[in-house]
Amino acid sequence: MRIIDFRLRPPFGSYLDTIMYGNIERTAASAKKKGMEVSRSARDRSVDQLILEMDEAGIIHGVAPGRTGGVFGSMSNDDLTQLLAKYPGKFVGLAGIDPVNRKSAIKEIDRAMRIGLKGVVLEPGLSHVPMHIDDAKVYPLYAHCEDKKIPVLLMAGGNAGPDCSYSSPEHIDRVARDFPELVLISGHGNWPWVSQIIHVCYRRPNIYLSPDTYMFGMPGAQEYVDAVNGFLADRFLFGSAYPFVSLKSAVDRFLQLGVKEEFLDRVLYANAARILDIKS
Repeated sequence: MRIIDFRLRPPFGSYLDTIMYGNIERTAASAKKKGMEVSRSARDRSVDQLILEMDEAGIIHGVAPGRTGGVFGSMSNDDLTQLLAKYPGKFVGLAGIDPVNRKSAIKEIDRAMRIGLKGVVLEPGLSHVPMHIDDAKVYPLYAHCEDKKIPVLLMAGGNAGPDCSYSSPEHIDRVARDFPELVLISGHGNWPWVSQIIHVCYRRPNIYLSPDTYMFGMPGAQEYVDAVNGFLADRFLFGSAYPFVSLKSAVDRFLQLGVKEEFLDRVLYANAARILDIKS
């Protein structure tokens, strides 16, 4: 079995200054709520140990998203490129982009693609000027990424902004409608609006779902599985949200959810490989 983990934050660079590593007991408490634990590599802050854990879990590539600040901290795009260079072939980087300033954001998108990153992360609700995903100020960035065929991972579920409206699916629905050739990935799967985002995905064929940690012991997980086993098998992405859960437990739990065997390779590997242009 081969796996691409679409949300994996290694203990490296400025990730170590984020709240997930800076307050590892908070991270452990989150894992405990799902009946899981953080891994040894997260507690020891060891990328080498993480790679051993990836190999044990069957994870070939980990997708590491950049972040531009806010209450959860940041991961710089330059640190991501250092991660890719130090551990060639193990990680794929997505550039964290601050959407507030259109001109500087577009320049950083183009620079990030030149230095080897494979997509863009936008978290409008977590910026220092919180915005909804469909805020008009973000639209030039979507247009640029659509023109350049750059996939966009959105912070679209969980704690995506100052209140729960920032994860509500009508916002990503409008973006998908207005940029029909843009690949959009809903990070955290617009949880807790599970039925609603599944309806949006039924309407908009350019949205991919990656509920990651919200597949593990959280309400709505079965609805995601039903969608995969129905119409969404080609637009669903496995993610662990490491370090919030250990990799082996995330894979084991996912395999117990009831995704049909005929769809597993797509969900665990092929869909992500297509988005990221990974040849194998």
